[in-house]
Amino acid sequence: MAAQMTLLLVCILTSSIYVTIMGLTYDEQQELDRIKELPGQPQVSFSQFSGYVKVNEDHGRALFYWLTEATSNPEKKPLTLWLNGGPGCSSVAYGASEEIGPFRINKTASSLYLNKYSWNGEANILFLESPAGVGFSYTNTSSDLKDSGDKRTAQDAIIFLIRWMSRFPQYKYRDFYLSGESYAGHYIPQLALKIVEYNKGASHPIINLKGILVGNAVTDNYYDSLGTISYWWSHSIISDTTYKSILKSCNFSSENSSEKCDAAVNYAMTHEFGNIDQYSIYTPSCTASTANNTMKSLRLKNSLIRRRISGYDPCTENYAEKYYNRPDVQKAMHANSTGIPYKWTACSDVLIRNWKDSDVSMLPTYKKLIDAGLRIWVFSGDTDSIVPVTATRFSLNHLNLKIKTKWYPWYVGGQVGGWTELYKGLTFATVRGAGHEVPLLQPQRALVLFQSFLAGKALPKS
Repeated sequence: MAAQMTLLLVCILTSSIYVTIMGLTYDEQQELDRIKELPGQPQVSFSQFSGYVKVNEDHGRALFYWLTEATSNPEKKPLTLWLNGGPGCSSVAYGASEEIGPFRINKTASSLYLNKYSWNGEANILFLESPAGVGFSYTNTSSDLKDSGDKRTAQDAIIFLIRWMSRFPQYKYRDFYLSGESYAGHYIPQLALKIVEYNKGASHPIINLKGILVGNAVTDNYYDSLGTISYWWSHSIISDTTYKSILKSCNFSSENSSEKCDAAVNYAMTHEFGNIDQYSIYTPSCTASTANNTMKSLRLKNSLIRRRISGYDPCTENYAEKYYNRPDVQKAMHANSTGIPYKWTACSDVLIRNWKDSDVSMLPTYKKLIDAGLRIWVFSGDTDSIVPVTATRFSLNHLNLKIKTKWYPWYVGGQVGGWTELYKGLTFATVRGAGHEVPLLQPQRALVLFQSFLAGKALPKS
């Protein structure tokens, strides 16, 4: 722990040295990062900034960020960092462009239009492409792309935050929240714990973390796997025979997959799933020729699949890849300034294939964060078959938390938005009719959930 604190304190020093070396004040650096206007963007009143923050000089790792300030009174609104998962998928592609960001991309990728349910009406939103190798974030050491993992991702992320807040000191003591989805179910609790430990080593909190909000989160290998198979069967995606075969063949407690288990799961996906969007089982799947990204992304992991998020328009991922590969867009965003030798993609297959360390369970980390007094909300879209609501409920049940407010329906616009239960130290909520990307499928319900989270208030009962 002492060594870790020393490293982090060094990071503070090097961040200030870095600004000095650059020969720029933070005001000047912010102006260099200011986005004047994105190609095809409608007129807006809020400020935007984007650019790079170096997190490792020896390896040449730098992370790309995009800040969309609040639409009103940004100086009084909290700061929220959004992360997408994968591991290896871009928060610019998903969080910013089809979920909680202020803009949506049209089908021709020629222009943007406004998202009336954007979360930057409530907070300043900071999107981070993490780890290096995702989206515009890069490394000059190619081996980094083949040995990424949870630990380095968390370490680079906290270095990013320290250095970014040196560049944007107006946010240094602002109320701060972490949010995201999918494999960010690892990123967010791990980064939160890093921040908690870091703050213990200072005379006052350098990063004023107040809480975390995670959706359809990869949480615990055993309970996630068991809950996923249960969801498939209970939602009639697989047959009774296949359900029994998977339960008989798969040892969800083992980190190694057996041939029989792989065969049973592969049979289900190949012969029984059909052409559905597994991330939103009741909505149409993309019929474009590139729509096979969904099936390509499936990777067996702990007898099941490597979690990756996919787009829903359902083809919006394709629009993002067209838009962010435009040279004029990259210039406007100060992106790809080093001439990355590959196209910007929504997800990095190299990172997905070569992820080296992944915690078996995040439940011990949640217990530490609860003890630290953070506000913790976990939500789940109930039409997602990749990290389904059953998986999350199985995992959270084994925290054995005391119930404060029993299960009840919450409402938006006179309709049930989902169901929720409040525990001592954690709030769980479902979002009715939402898939893996909750803010995309149910944007108004997601916004109400975010508003309630920031306010620290229970979801509305009527």
